[in-house]
Amino acid sequence: MSDQGILSNLLITLQPDNVIACFAGAMIGTLIGVLPGLGPAAAMALVIPLTLKLGPTAGLIMLAGIYYGSMYGGSTTSILVNVPGEPASVVTTLDGYAMAKKGRAGAALAISAIGSFIAGTVSVIALQFFAPLLARTALAFGPAEYFALTVLGVVLLSNMTGKSRTRSLVMMMAGLILSTVGMDPIGGLERFSFGIETAQGGISFIAITTGLFGIAEVFAVMAAREKRAEILPVKFRELYPNRKELRRSVAPIARGSVLGFLIGLLPGPAATMASFASYGMERSISRHPGEFGNGAIEGVAGPEAANNAASGGAMIPLLSLGLPFTPATAVLLGGMLLHGITPGPFLLRDRPDVFWGVIGSFYLGNAMLLILNLPLVGFFAKLVRVPSRYLMPIILVLCAIGTYGDNGALFDVWVMLGAGVIGYVMRKYGYQPAPLVVGLVLGPVMERSFRQTLIISGGRVESLWESPICMAMWGVAFLAILLPMVIPPIKAGMKRRLRNRA
Repeated sequence: MSDQGILSNLLITLQPDNVIACFAGAMIGTLIGVLPGLGPAAAMALVIPLTLKLGPTAGLIMLAGIYYGSMYGGSTTSILVNVPGEPASVVTTLDGYAMAKKGRAGAALAISAIGSFIAGTVSVIALQFFAPLLARTALAFGPAEYFALTVLGVVLLSNMTGKSRTRSLVMMMAGLILSTVGMDPIGGLERFSFGIETAQGGISFIAITTGLFGIAEVFAVMAAREKRAEILPVKFRELYPNRKELRRSVAPIARGSVLGFLIGLLPGPAATMASFASYGMERSISRHPGEFGNGAIEGVAGPEAANNAASGGAMIPLLSLGLPFTPATAVLLGGMLLHGITPGPFLLRDRPDVFWGVIGSFYLGNAMLLILNLPLVGFFAKLVRVPSRYLMPIILVLCAIGTYGDNGALFDVWVMLGAGVIGYVMRKYGYQPAPLVVGLVLGPVMERSFRQTLIISGGRVESLWESPICMAMWGVAFLAILLPMVIPPIKAGMKRRLRNRA
């Protein structure tokens, strides 16, 4: 695609309906990031029915706004209240709250917003450079390549939560099984619906995700003992960091942007891993490591840049391969499929307006968030003081309305409530819902491509790995299975030998 064509598609974002969708998504994402216990995945699942009315481009721009807006919001309460709205903002509490207690809350908030803006922009520029590669790759993908890709995705994402691989695989398999409910994608035969008319079209993705993320979070928040947060005051005129703070923030923001983007390309809780990795790196190379934990500006600038850059990096495997490496991108993938958009090698060729519209929304949304977050920090911080007994019932009602509005079926509401109860119990026992959602999304693609490959080849099983691309992906999948089994014993043996020498 020519530079002129790319520019014209990027300018799609500036159409009035898309600007409004971007603003709404960024605002909702910020609110979700501020409120402890709620995450972008739950908010995106709740808003999907509304986005279906907006159309693919505006709808996906709104979902993307929620995704990266939540990264911004979590830092506000981390700094002012010592309560991280998002797991990725946990590190920010260490030095951000310490700065606030010293009267430098404004500087911490400003550096957080500026670092997030710079890192988000850098990650989007890097994402934009992948467009020519996507266009060249598109023609090489057929059903066999897509099947190998989905298998590779299942293997790589079997540890996307960063915890137990076995438990993640169990959840992934449960999602794959649920994806078989409804009509056979090739033959059109009804299966596993047990005579329930609403289930003939499959289990509602919105009902499952809203239940697993939204309702389960409501139950978890209501079950926890509520604490009233003490908010440290901040005045608008105090938002400007001094020259020394700005000078000390430049390098951490640059390092955090690069590190976060690279970590975003890996399966797992990328934003959280990126923030912790950035904090560790800044502390290790700092000339004043003793300041960390006591109000070091580097401890705010680096992690906040890293977690926002990771959100942009995570979009590359989603848009280029159709693989969601985080819970939020898994829900975004589901939203794309509900809009009739299939992310992957053909996305840029078939729907450049959607592809570049989403990328353009990152540019616009980051600018909006920078302008919004600084003046409204006081308002966002006060939201933390809204008692859960008032807030959670409202969220529960919104979840029910959003789920019912998808198909107009009461059965979906019961599925949502059931998924919420199951999701709450799962988390109590250490089972995360994100792999289940990934299995639910990848299941139909895996089944369809597998059967199409066999039909085209006349039943030859070897056609699943004949092409070079397929062989490469099968090889990576094999290594991904083998290495976790081989590396730990090797490390244990090396540690034993070192102890024996000592």
